[in-house]
Amino acid sequence: MDFFLPEDNLTRAVPEETHITLLSAEAYPDGRRLRVNLEVTPFQKRPYIEVVLSDADGDEIASTSIVEPLSWKLEFTMHIRGELNNPYTLNAKLYYPDDGPSDQPRQFSFDVKPPQDSPKPESN
Repeated sequence: MDFFLPEDNLTRAVPEETHITLLSAEAYPDGRRLRVNLEVTPFQKRPYIEVVLSDADGDEIASTSIVEPLSWKLEFTMHIRGELNNPYTLNAKLYYPDDGPSDQPRQFSFDVKPPQDSPKPESN
């Protein structure tokens, strides 16, 4: 079976040189969801990535595992559960299973604004 592989002419890193290059997050206006952007060094071998969202008390609010991503540019949504407890911290760790190399964890801290109340209709 043949797979389509784009001719991107990128130099792909070996596992020891594969790192998270960007980690950022932005809350949606509803204050309950979070858009996460994560970029990794273009890789030869697909890594594993663990992402954990914690609140100001250090309690885990959400987490996700990304197993062997196809792309090195990832965008995904995480859900914020419970009452807002700023600031939030996003932690991401890239690693290879079976005692393979791992990258230093990356961290991104931010505040989530409470959702704006929608205007109430006027009563006559």
